[in-house]
Amino acid sequence: MRNMLGKIFASSVIVVTAMMAAVSVSAQAKYAAVGADEKMKLKGIIVARSEESFKMSSLDGQHWYTVLITPDSEVRAHRTGVFRGNKEYESTYLLRGLRVEVEGRGNSDGQLVARTVRFDDQDLRTAQALQARVDPIEEQVGSNTKRIESGETRLTAAEENAKRMSGQIDENTALAKNAQGSADAAMAEATRANTRINGLDEYDPIKTITVLFATGSSTLGPKGRQTIDEAAAWVKTQDRKGWMVSVVGYADSTGNTAKNKALSERRANAVIGYLVSKHGLPITKLVQPFGAGVDDPAATNETAAGRTQNRRVEINLIKNRGIGG
Repeated sequence: MRNMLGKIFASSVIVVTAMMAAVSVSAQAKYAAVGADEKMKLKGIIVARSEESFKMSSLDGQHWYTVLITPDSEVRAHRTGVFRGNKEYESTYLLRGLRVEVEGRGNSDGQLVARTVRFDDQDLRTAQALQARVDPIEEQVGSNTKRIESGETRLTAAEENAKRMSGQIDENTALAKNAQGSADAAMAEATRANTRINGLDEYDPIKTITVLFATGSSTLGPKGRQTIDEAAAWVKTQDRKGWMVSVVGYADSTGNTAKNKALSERRANAVIGYLVSKHGLPITKLVQPFGAGVDDPAATNETAAGRTQNRRVEINLIKNRGIGG
């Protein structure tokens, strides 16, 4: 289980991503029609949005598709790994720049009628943040462009009018160039963030602290508190940029499996309570606790010594490569 931490906890980390760099459809991209009643699953990025449909570009930018949203379409955020689950959203959350996975069937117009649209929560937050930043810039560019076109039309009326409007045209042109520069800067920043986001699904294990518990108990004893205190003192001497903390509880095989599952969760919560109340662990650094029950034993359950090692909570310190740089 420790070897899979990067995959298990990646969707729980709060991060900044940059998917808006692929908002425009490539000039070389070709429209791809979906055959009538053809079942298809697509992955790509939303590049244009209307009330009842959206256009999406394939991840390689070579093709784009029209996806039709109906009242029966399910829009969900998905998680993977141990903490997998789904969260349902309204179709209004399907924003330009959002990376999605669409599954459905084609209609007679070559559109893909979506049965499900899934995306990652973090990608949604990024699309929302960058939309809030890019939309005002695009509106300004559009407004300035209209003003320039209006000025050019009036130039044909008379020479005197052309002279009078000359200064305004120059001003509008400068405004348009400045707005375009701002848009380019925003896209450049998104590209830089995208480079870092490539590391957000990758984690490096730093250290695992094991806290032992008595049989049938979820009470954190003196030895357990001492173990945590010593680990916390060591952590304060380290560069903790990009660190996350996952807490997983375990139980030995004695007793009922369901009760052992609940017991392991209580043990994990007891450790988290001590980390937060005694050592001020920020909640934003904490991955959702998990009770593994009798899974992944540290030792054999056939001996008393082995069962002692299995009655434990593992505090896993992991570093996110994207945040930590």
